[in-house]
Amino acid sequence: MTEPLLPDTADTPANPPAPPPHWSGDVLASDGGVVRIRPITPDDADALATFHERLSERTRYLRYFGPYPRISPRDMYRTTHLDYRDRVGMVAVLGNDIIGVSRYELLDRTDERAAEVAFVVADEHQGRGLGSVLLEHLAGAAAEHEITTFVAEVLAENEPMITVFRDAGYQLRRSRDGAEVHLEFAIDPTEALRTVRDAREAASEARSVGNLLAPGSVAVIGATVDPARVGGAVFANLLAGGFSGPVYPVNPNRQSVQGVRSYATVRDIPDHVDLAVVAVGAPAIPSVLADCLAKGVKGLIVLTAGFGEAGPAGLTAERDLVAAARGHGMRVVGPSALGIANTDPAVGLNATLAPVLPERGRIGFFCQSGPLGAAILGEAAARNLGLSTFVSAGNRADVSGNDLLQYWDTAADTEVILLYLESFGNPRKFSRLARRVARAKPIVAVSSGRLAGGVDMDRTVVRDLFAQAGIIQVESISALFDCAALLATQPLPRGPRVAVIGNSAALNWLATDAVVAQGLSVQRPERAAGRGTTVRPTERGLNPASAAAPIDLGPEATPGDYEQAVRAALDCDHVDAVMVIVAPPVPVKMDGFADALRTAAARATKPLLTTFVAESGIPSNLAVGSPNAAPARGSIPSYPDPERAAAALAMVERYARWRDQPPSPIARPPGIDVDKARHLVTDWLADGGPRWLDDVEAARLLACYGINVVAFRVANNADEAVAAATELGYPVAVKATGEMWRQRPDLLGVRLDLWGPDAVRQAYADLVEICGDPVLHVQRMAAKGVGCVLRVTDDPSFGSVIAFGLSGRIIELLGDRAYRALPLTEAESVALIRAPRAAPLLDGADTDALVELAQRISALFDDIAELRELSVDPVLAAPTSAEVLYARVRIGPEPSRFDAGPRRLP
Repeated sequence: MTEPLLPDTADTPANPPAPPPHWSGDVLASDGGVVRIRPITPDDADALATFHERLSERTRYLRYFGPYPRISPRDMYRTTHLDYRDRVGMVAVLGNDIIGVSRYELLDRTDERAAEVAFVVADEHQGRGLGSVLLEHLAGAAAEHEITTFVAEVLAENEPMITVFRDAGYQLRRSRDGAEVHLEFAIDPTEALRTVRDAREAASEARSVGNLLAPGSVAVIGATVDPARVGGAVFANLLAGGFSGPVYPVNPNRQSVQGVRSYATVRDIPDHVDLAVVAVGAPAIPSVLADCLAKGVKGLIVLTAGFGEAGPAGLTAERDLVAAARGHGMRVVGPSALGIANTDPAVGLNATLAPVLPERGRIGFFCQSGPLGAAILGEAAARNLGLSTFVSAGNRADVSGNDLLQYWDTAADTEVILLYLESFGNPRKFSRLARRVARAKPIVAVSSGRLAGGVDMDRTVVRDLFAQAGIIQVESISALFDCAALLATQPLPRGPRVAVIGNSAALNWLATDAVVAQGLSVQRPERAAGRGTTVRPTERGLNPASAAAPIDLGPEATPGDYEQAVRAALDCDHVDAVMVIVAPPVPVKMDGFADALRTAAARATKPLLTTFVAESGIPSNLAVGSPNAAPARGSIPSYPDPERAAAALAMVERYARWRDQPPSPIARPPGIDVDKARHLVTDWLADGGPRWLDDVEAARLLACYGINVVAFRVANNADEAVAAATELGYPVAVKATGEMWRQRPDLLGVRLDLWGPDAVRQAYADLVEICGDPVLHVQRMAAKGVGCVLRVTDDPSFGSVIAFGLSGRIIELLGDRAYRALPLTEAESVALIRAPRAAPLLDGADTDALVELAQRISALFDDIAELRELSVDPVLAAPTSAEVLYARVRIGPEPSRFDAGPRRLP
């Protein structure tokens, strides 16, 4: 019998609007599997009926407070026909199956916008954290429509559901009415709630990567007998690496590959497959993917090229590949990947094309380029540096450096993180993760200089933003491993004071000058007293601005001489690090010198590094630990020359200084009206669309955040100009409003220090004649001060970036600007104002006011997603104030790459 057509009401429309597309996305469950979250649509009726019927009686009872074997037509209609404002529903989908449902419906309250919420998860998927994920995304949708409170009615015996609400980070208000519990909680994203979301995201992403790096079984699709081909090379490496689980070759044309029974497709493998390595041509990928989806493979490594890097068609195919894989719970490394490796003996995974894999060590490495990845692994092996895990992500279509940061953050076998970056998928998230991870584990990164969208990035911006996040930035692969060798084997320096010890006068002074050139100081310990004294370079007739003196042991120095000198330097309270040059004038056996250095450095708490007969990396006779593994902590790194040693030590010392600084909270000055600012921007976009605000609008918006542009009035004729000056109070300035007149160094478009009506009339007449525009500004004169500029732009690689520097054409040409990613912490705000080279010119100015101004701008951009650009120029920094004379603001509907709201995979 056909069900009668249900009425079309305001809250149950027969033809509902399309759901917001940004509500759909892929998320990670707590076990690392991928699940798709999206709004419910009318087409979901049959799938929802099937989902409901498959629920156990107990689950249905807890959700509906009684037996409810079948959803009634009226309830199904109401569930699937939504307005996506006051009534919203979300489903979690795996493949073609719905595995979780959540809904909210607006309540009839006069005091607040509150909605009743409920959710249910399929029995076989309970315990995967999907309830928290559904609730998070439902709250995100509700917040967009100004719903402030969620209400839930829960059976008192349904403790798991109550736990989901509590564990999601919400502060619950609960009351009990017999068998039921009434819950209410605010959905505003408090800091506590964001912390819970970040922790859940971190755990899920770490688990997801862990599943890839420690599979129970691997299939190589496209395995061949020829080790010179991609499929043959990766299969041979898996076998040779001693993988702990079964490895299955997939080749429809052979019964066996390299002595192992082969299968025509992944479907034909009789056992479960966790990880599939794909080494077939791009045209064959769709059928291979279908086989993997049917088999239930958890992860995919795509070595095949010809996707995003091949043009628009390849990019479309790449996106389709990832969407299909994620839709069935899989994660993808690649395409165009070199592969992944895990040197843990319990795993023994070498699913890469690299012929050489370093020994087991404590360094994790992520890169994008496949060919470069092979060179990197070879270089690490040549330097005797061990790796824990390695991932070459190729096009980074799914798994990215952010995922690996989450994994390495909690990986006990990884102490140092190396990154080779060509682009950033989510710059705000990268910055957030790096700041957290670098507090415990150093991150060394080399970037190609060409980041997102192929844009050449100003290296100053990269330098400042990496330093802000605690990342050690280097310019080359050699420098990357120079730092890694020191970080993986030696303690961090506690300061900049370095003792230089050697047996070659020329190399000693070369090292000394290199240390000072890197911003460190040379300290000469007194052997007897153990007290440090800085010896000035006048001892060798040099300019006092050069380096201090090294300890010269002479060309006849013995291993005993080295041991005594190094031990004395390490014991000295005024020495933070020791650099040793070992360069005998004639060939001799070096084992004695190596033994002396290792003996002197045993149990040392200060770093020791050498130029040990120009070797690079960790020489075997300076290594500590098992011969079957990479050198352990306490091994002594060597550098080909003193300059590279000094450069590595300086970068590590700056990182140690950053890490010693206590974490600083995000700055939020008082006197901010977020709601007013949001309403203003919303109205302006509705009326005029994306645009630059006019001067009055910009001033109104900034005033919401306590940023007051020096009072001005718009004048259309001379009489209005005089009236404005009288209202503002003399002295005043009269200014042309055209942009071309704002930044002229000759100040042709402005008249300053006008003290009376006649002067104002004359200034008005002069400027109208010059600029041809009768619309001028009359502005109160600000206190005399140093001109500064603060600008915020949407950087294509890092999101919202704030720049600070002094005003002026010369300063602009010199590029003397400091940069920070937003939002700013309290400490970062201070550092930003102090960073430019010209900052000493602000001595005597109110720099605290500049710091507060930067914090208010940071809060503005953090709160209002529609802000695209802002410039306050000039800001006059006077002894008791910092006054904004002019502000420009651009708004647009496209949001910045904010790392906020419900957590989704990119």
